[in-house]
Amino acid sequence: MTAPHPRIGIIGTGAIGGFYGLMLARAGYDVHFLLRSEYEAVRQNGLHVNSAVQGSLHLDEVQAYRRAADMPKCDWLLVGAKSTSNPELAPLIVEAAGQDAKVVVLQNGLGIEDDLRALLPSNIHLLGGLCFICAHRSALGVVEHQALGGVNLGYHSGSAATPEQQQALVEEGVSMFRAAGVDSNAAANLAQARWQKLVWNMPYNGLSVLLDAGTAPLMANPDSRALVRSIMLEACGAASACGYPLPEALVDRMMTATDHMPNYLPSMYHDHAHGRPMELEAIYAAPLAAAAQVGFGMPKTEALLQALRFISMRADR
Repeated sequence: MTAPHPRIGIIGTGAIGGFYGLMLARAGYDVHFLLRSEYEAVRQNGLHVNSAVQGSLHLDEVQAYRRAADMPKCDWLLVGAKSTSNPELAPLIVEAAGQDAKVVVLQNGLGIEDDLRALLPSNIHLLGGLCFICAHRSALGVVEHQALGGVNLGYHSGSAATPEQQQALVEEGVSMFRAAGVDSNAAANLAQARWQKLVWNMPYNGLSVLLDAGTAPLMANPDSRALVRSIMLEACGAASACGYPLPEALVDRMMTATDHMPNYLPSMYHDHAHGRPMELEAIYAAPLAAAAQVGFGMPKTEALLQALRFISMRADR
């Protein structure tokens, strides 16, 4: 079980890791940050979050490390790096993980826990974390937080043998986030929760790149709005076909919520704009493969992936 005063490690201190790590550190938790390109900037200037919700937040004293081997062993590890780097992250997780460590994967997409599980020792607890936040990194060590901020947790696998033990670990993580002022809840079914989040991520991430537009113009134009809706409906249909039915009102609820959000450029837009790999496998290819396996077609989503792959290949030349 978790120590009374858990030590928390952040693997991937970008927008997600930076925001949640800062919030936990400000709440008094012992937080340690693994950094690469940001290391010097964060050591000199600390971590900054410019939040439209909570104002300007600053963490002056950052326990920062270049190498996972230099970090103290952690009770909890929050993985905020993109899923495209998971094979390289696994050895770092193992180096920083303490006994009975809980690893929370704060990433988008489907199948990411399955892929990472194969690379980790069986005694490490693996949890999925679903972040509902509008945030991006504007500079080294600087996060722009536009809206929302919640994170829901679900147990995936590890040495917790019973549902009661698994739920107890999830509740520990939820309580930790709540103590830091972050809205958090337990996900009753992690796989279903991942499909539900994909209903939003599939249209807006890819279309932001393809159409060079944030959420506001995508929702304001009738053609792009209709395309968003059709991709959402395909995602809902695929989830149901795979055995994870979603609420009938989900699409309308998500579109209404997006109408009321500030204009937001999703993470895939920023990855493409900065020449980083896009999370095409986790957000598109894996769900499409799962749907195809049960005989459910997603033609518009597949066309979107094909277009994004063309853009990605052209950018690599």
